[in-house]
Amino acid sequence: ASWLTVGKATAQICLHAGANDFGSIMIEENVVSAAGAPHRFTYKTIQDAIKEAGFEPQLRNQQYEDRKLPEHIEEQVINY
Repeated sequence: ASWLTVGKATAQICLHAGANDFGSIMIEENVVSAAGAPHRFTYKTIQDAIKEAGFEPQLRNQQYEDRKLPEHIEEQVINY
């Protein structure tokens, strides 16, 4: 479920329809934002959206192995 293109509510519905990935934080995303996509998320708001949908968020690496969020991570706000 790509929150970037479909938005939060539709991405949450997709989780209930079987999607197993909510998408990730987009850094330096230019194409979709240039087209006018208004969706902005941070790691915290992505986790909150997953929890609101009734699921437990799990951070994974590129091989889909579970991993932990690094300690002392600073939330970065990206302005397009």
